[in-house]
Amino acid sequence: MSVIGSNILAGASGQAGYFLTNSLRFRASASAYLNRTLGTPTDNKKFTWSAWVKRGSVTAAGGLFDAYLNGVNFSSFYFQSNGTIQFYNIIGGADSGFLTTPVYRDPSAWYHIVFVYDSANATAADRGIIYVNSVRQTVTNPYDQIGLNEATYLNNVYPNYIGRQTDSGLYFDGYIAELNFVDGQALTPSSFGETSTSTGVWIPKKYTGTYGTNGFYLPFTDNSALTTSSNVGLGKDFSGNANYFVTNNISITAGTTYDSMTDVPTLTSATAANYATINALDYNSTYLTLNDGNLHQTYAGVAAAAASRATMVIPTTGKYYWEVYINATGGGAGERIRVGITSPTTAISGNSIDGSATSYLQMSDGQKRNNSTDSLYGSGFSATQIIQVLYDATAGAIYFGQNNSYANGTGSFNQTFSTATAAFTGLSGEFMPCFVTYGGADIAVNFGQRPFTYTPPTGYVRLNTFNLPTPTIGATASELANEYFDATLYTGNGSTQTITNSGSMQPDWVWYKGRSTTFNHGLFDSIRGTLQRLSSNLTSAESTTAGSLTAFNSNGFSVGSDAGANQNTDTYVAWQWRASNATAVTNTAGSITSTVSANTTAGFSIVTYTANNTAGATIGHGLGVVPSMIIVKCRNNANSWNSYHISLGNTKGINLNDTAAEDTSSNYWNNTTPTSSVFTTGIYTNNSTFNFVAYCFAQVAGYSAFGSYTGNGSTDGPFVFTGFRPRYLLWKATNVANQSWLVIDSTRNPSNVLGFYLFPNLTDAEGSTTVIDFLSNGFKLRAANAGDNQSGGTYIYMAFAENPFKYANAR
Repeated sequence: MSVIGSNILAGASGQAGYFLTNSLRFRASASAYLNRTLGTPTDNKKFTWSAWVKRGSVTAAGGLFDAYLNGVNFSSFYFQSNGTIQFYNIIGGADSGFLTTPVYRDPSAWYHIVFVYDSANATAADRGIIYVNSVRQTVTNPYDQIGLNEATYLNNVYPNYIGRQTDSGLYFDGYIAELNFVDGQALTPSSFGETSTSTGVWIPKKYTGTYGTNGFYLPFTDNSALTTSSNVGLGKDFSGNANYFVTNNISITAGTTYDSMTDVPTLTSATAANYATINALDYNSTYLTLNDGNLHQTYAGVAAAAASRATMVIPTTGKYYWEVYINATGGGAGERIRVGITSPTTAISGNSIDGSATSYLQMSDGQKRNNSTDSLYGSGFSATQIIQVLYDATAGAIYFGQNNSYANGTGSFNQTFSTATAAFTGLSGEFMPCFVTYGGADIAVNFGQRPFTYTPPTGYVRLNTFNLPTPTIGATASELANEYFDATLYTGNGSTQTITNSGSMQPDWVWYKGRSTTFNHGLFDSIRGTLQRLSSNLTSAESTTAGSLTAFNSNGFSVGSDAGANQNTDTYVAWQWRASNATAVTNTAGSITSTVSANTTAGFSIVTYTANNTAGATIGHGLGVVPSMIIVKCRNNANSWNSYHISLGNTKGINLNDTAAEDTSSNYWNNTTPTSSVFTTGIYTNNSTFNFVAYCFAQVAGYSAFGSYTGNGSTDGPFVFTGFRPRYLLWKATNVANQSWLVIDSTRNPSNVLGFYLFPNLTDAEGSTTVIDFLSNGFKLRAANAGDNQSGGTYIYMAFAENPFKYANAR
């Protein structure tokens, strides 16, 4: 039996607090659920249901809490297929209920969901409340509102179910942990959770109140047995009421159906944390089916290979182990199954993983593959075998085993790991576990959330958030992401006002934009000084604008009465970056002396310099690492906002102020890649003897990301891994002409689907449409527009974090 949870002192991977050890996996494919017929309640008109939930399928409906009498008498609290959560109550054909406006389709981390039912409440809108990660969710009422003192079959003398919506036979697929049900009280999330003082993230807290007659507490920690007719086993009630729930189609038999998991929403230990699964947002959904909490992948048909990836990037140091179970090899001979690693940026469509130079695979025909090149390594797979994958990131080597024998490179698995031959060596960069199947192949994977079949070699650990490195930004209260970047909303008053950001940080670069009407963008930095406005939608020179940004403050900035900054009743957003928070310094690293305000922790610097009209001149940027993006603007002459992006390379530029596609010309960067100390100019970025400003960004793991993706022209668009839950995203089509830049943030869009966007190259007011989901580990395109997801279109992006993935909750 595992311990329930405890107040323990965590190491470098977490904070002191309440840590969970177990969850229960619900396999919709097995029709898994729990049930109990409750007794007479303390108060049927008032109860609170709280649980931590990690979704498997994000496109299938599934029950969370349900009570059923017959087809016109039941009560259900469940996920709908579109990702919303619904409560539906029907008594004798009369129905009431509500559903959330936001959608919840993040399968990579955990949600804390609290459902409060209080039909005795005099305020109709407060009779049913849903909180997600402590925030009350907006709801709509497609049915009647819950009536005053309206009865429900939940918390009543009827069969109550967990993991099942009985009327429609909708079984939940995913994981549930720390389930509390309180009969007779309408509680808030603070009874079950709290904000971490270290990371600012909502985390579990031990419930210490009473439960009422029908109340129960299911931590799923007693995995000594299934629960049938007594208070023992996985359905054991630890509340003291002995209101145990019977387990149905749940397994504790060793193997791929074992359902007692150590996948939990806390950084408990190296073996209990949030685990990698196959990513339900990053796989070929045309041919593949994922189920069983996204640990099972099947292929329908015999067409070309289809691929999936895991939800986590493997750290670039350390050793990591996982197992792949072969349930069926697929019809015919050949490489119907490939397992291994691939780059996070390799396209999932078609055979791209197979042909990628950054994919390293072991195949079911006994070959290994990289960049479409095959060579003998080990032997073929057969049903019931277990393939072991071991990646030594520090050494850059990947090994494959088969039923605890390891390859010697001559066509068999017949030796111990200590003398094994690596399949590939010299690997570097970021990789994710990947799985390619076709022809009816069927596999299950295990990253360690259930017991491994074989003991990993010494030094190899499981792929979970505890074993991810501690990020530079986001791990402590003094180094949170909003202390380096923030997005702040405010309403104009037509006079003067001071704007305070959430991170209490002094910004060195402020970019504001009116949301409710057409205004130029306003960009200000601490080197050029207050009132010195540039506009990203204009090529114009810097102008002194009275009443614009009047002060950079220790916790925000001040504005005057300029309409672009503070028109009465208009709404605004301000994006703010922190550089050195000190007087800029002279930098002589380049051939042109520059003035620099740099924050090397956050990978951001502001640079000013005077041109000398020489192609190939160099400018010191002060970051100490190679920049991933540079935005350059001439201050005293009409000039485009020339931009460098790592995904375009040193031969191309793109302009922030227009809709043009990428441009190939040495006039931007003299065909020279930036170094850790300087960037190189072309004539566009070093023209005449004009004054220039450059905003330089370097990628910081867990805080910022710069990359590209290829559109697929579908509302089920590409998933882009960033390694954090984004707060801000700027992106642009690079090979599709006449498409604007787009910027979106989680302050204006606190829940999915995100739809409030602005155009950096236009004066337009804020637009609204279905665009994108922000997730715990990246973002997912949800539209098929040319500006963000045209089939075959390439797009570059710049993103900043709300929380690093190591600590982030599902969104």
